[in-house]
Amino acid sequence: MFEDKSQELTPISKLGEFGLIKHLTEHFPLSNESSELGVGDDAAVINPENKKVVLTTDVLAEGVHFNLGYVPLKHLGYKAVVVNLSDIAAMNAVPMQILVSLAVSSRFPVEALEEIYSGIQAACTRYKVDLIGGDTTSSNSGLVMSITAVGIESSENIVKRNGAKPNDLLVVTGDLGGAYMGLQILEREHAVYLANPDMQPEMEGYDYILERQLKPEARTDVKQILEELDIQPTSMIDVSDGLASEILHLSDQSAVGFRLYEEKIPLDSLTISTADEMNLNPVMTALSGGEDYELLFTISPNDFDKIKNHPDFTIIGHAVEKEDGNFMVARGSNQLVALTAQGWDAFLGSQQNQ
Repeated sequence: MFEDKSQELTPISKLGEFGLIKHLTEHFPLSNESSELGVGDDAAVINPENKKVVLTTDVLAEGVHFNLGYVPLKHLGYKAVVVNLSDIAAMNAVPMQILVSLAVSSRFPVEALEEIYSGIQAACTRYKVDLIGGDTTSSNSGLVMSITAVGIESSENIVKRNGAKPNDLLVVTGDLGGAYMGLQILEREHAVYLANPDMQPEMEGYDYILERQLKPEARTDVKQILEELDIQPTSMIDVSDGLASEILHLSDQSAVGFRLYEEKIPLDSLTISTADEMNLNPVMTALSGGEDYELLFTISPNDFDKIKNHPDFTIIGHAVEKEDGNFMVARGSNQLVALTAQGWDAFLGSQQNQ
């Protein structure tokens, strides 16, 4: 957990629950006008100024969602915030506040929680969100984190999953599959370490995909870019469970089908080369890998000219009638491959058909 084994660590019992909360949160100033009252009272108070409040929450459990054998605590805190802000961004809303709750076992000293909160604070600073509350409690085994994010937006700007129409264009931000390949490298090197602790991990040259896994970023910038292009998405979702799974979610909620073009799926060169190195199909890392936290959305075909050459976006397909189903058009042919969701299932602990 810490490199310096001689470091004198502070047991949580020394501070107590309320002393711990005060200790961890006293350096989190409020910066948003909508944050009227933050940590320290029985409840927080936010003032949405006649806008809609958008809420989301995620639970991250040790051994299910993260492995502390190779995930730094600071990165864990940062990522825990980002995955929630990504959901707010997927509603085309602006994230404003977060609440953080932790359940920790006695093996975690105060200094470990300080590391987690330093990552949380880095994310709050990066995305201009306020920590306004939460809770801490004990755990009989491991670490469990729960973060709730609050966003605010005008009704007319909120984008749901259910607005896609046939012929709408399917668009994705950034590139896909990198986070999954970063995880494969981490798992490989961790297994080598467990087998022989004297072996040095081989991480050199994998920086981009490791960062995609350990320190992802929420695409909160997309809202402003689309506004500048005068584009209002018709539906939107973030890519947390793999491209195929998210397309099927949009299909289900919007009652349309989709055609995804394999040759259009954006893949980074390092993702491709690492997948080849590990005998994996790079396209499958995008379809089923997950944790990329890019945004997948549909737009009217009338907006094609506004977005077609934009470096942040790739048009990867289009919507069709529901009865036409969801298929990927294979590269270099007209062969249709049925899209199936094989993303992460926390209850099964692996990638499964959903």
